[in-house]
Amino acid sequence: MSIETQTKSTVIWTEIPVTDLARGTAFYEEVFGWTLTQMQMGPDKVAAFGSGGVGGNLVEGPSGMGAGNVVHLAVPDTVEAALSRAQKAGARAETDVITIPPGRYALIRDPDGNRIGLFEAA
Repeated sequence: MSIETQTKSTVIWTEIPVTDLARGTAFYEEVFGWTLTQMQMGPDKVAAFGSGGVGGNLVEGPSGMGAGNVVHLAVPDTVEAALSRAQKAGARAETDVITIPPGRYALIRDPDGNRIGLFEAA
């Protein structure tokens, strides 16, 4: 499988569970430089992120505590800078920076225990 094939999106959106939507929103805005929009979506309170491609929601509810999938999110600058912001905002680093053909990433656990990849494209 080529890198080009891997970059064609089949994911519609992703949802990251957070136990406190305001706290989760503040964390992700700090780490990624986003402005999240909080709203009611069906039965769920969510904060939407992403534009121009696959996005997602923080969704208020029980935390997955790292038992779910790893969600890799594009950082606005470097992996190292995002990792520093994440740790200052309450995340725990799981790996050092890892280089792969499409770019570089590091894994963290957000304050709710979700495994998040901080991804910087090559």
